[in-house]
Amino acid sequence: MARPLLDTVETFTRLAGHNRVAMLLFRLGDRQAFGINVFKVREVLRRPRLERMPSMHELVSGSFDYRGQTIPVVDLAAAMGYPPLADVASAHLIVTEFNRSVQGFLVSDVDRIVHIDGSNMAAPPPALGYGARVNAVTRLDGDLLAVVDVEQVLASVDPRAVELSERVQQAAHVQKVGSRRVLVVDDSLVARTQIVDLFRKMDLECVVAKDGKEGLEKLRELAAGPAADRVALVVSDIEMPLMDGYALTRAIREEPGLRHYKVLLHSSLSGVFNEAMVERVGADRFIAKFQPDVLATAVLELLPA
Repeated sequence: MARPLLDTVETFTRLAGHNRVAMLLFRLGDRQAFGINVFKVREVLRRPRLERMPSMHELVSGSFDYRGQTIPVVDLAAAMGYPPLADVASAHLIVTEFNRSVQGFLVSDVDRIVHIDGSNMAAPPPALGYGARVNAVTRLDGDLLAVVDVEQVLASVDPRAVELSERVQQAAHVQKVGSRRVLVVDDSLVARTQIVDLFRKMDLECVVAKDGKEGLEKLRELAAGPAADRVALVVSDIEMPLMDGYALTRAIREEPGLRHYKVLLHSSLSGVFNEAMVERVGADRFIAKFQPDVLATAVLELLPA
């Protein structure tokens, strides 16, 4: 089942750059549908035999050998408040790769791949109770679809401090970037926190937006205001509801009053495809998440003199 399902991914790559995203649908124990971007998915497997150490995080069901690499397996059902799946023989494993790491997520079952119009996706209302682990919701055939922020889930299991090398900190000091403002656009709470923490270490001030639509509105507002309030650079995620990073970049390039802004796209999804799309929409740089020194160096190079 897994191979035919994922063989269709190439078909959906043509949607990128048009504010559309391909989602792999899955369930965690009831009828509620959840989704994950197919570009984060390597493979879908039946639950393998897992090896567990007593010191593992409570959400980590164990590890297993995946094509010669030992990877952790996170119980996504337990992370989202459902009954654990670690001992459920019928459970499935979604092997993912993002933020330069490979890990598995246990789910109840996997459904199919669908493509979603980004403009129909929105941040979930707090009353739904998803918290930070769902970064977008939409309707599919009348039913609610929740897009899981797997970066947030992984960060709760393996939190990583934002560390900036002394060399890059010194370069920021020499360049005197203090008082500069950067527009940070990202729908993931953990990603926004990491980026803002990093830029604060560089003495950069941040203006934050949670999706491309909000980012574009803030950029227009700041560009029309006093010079002291304007931003010097836009750093944006690619996968976002309402308006993705590609569509945001294209909108900036098409608007005379904004097209001079440098745009750095920053995504958990790496690879040649993203780099080609970055050039197509007119972005100035692409950096794969999350590499503090690499991101900081790129920002220093792109900040106007």
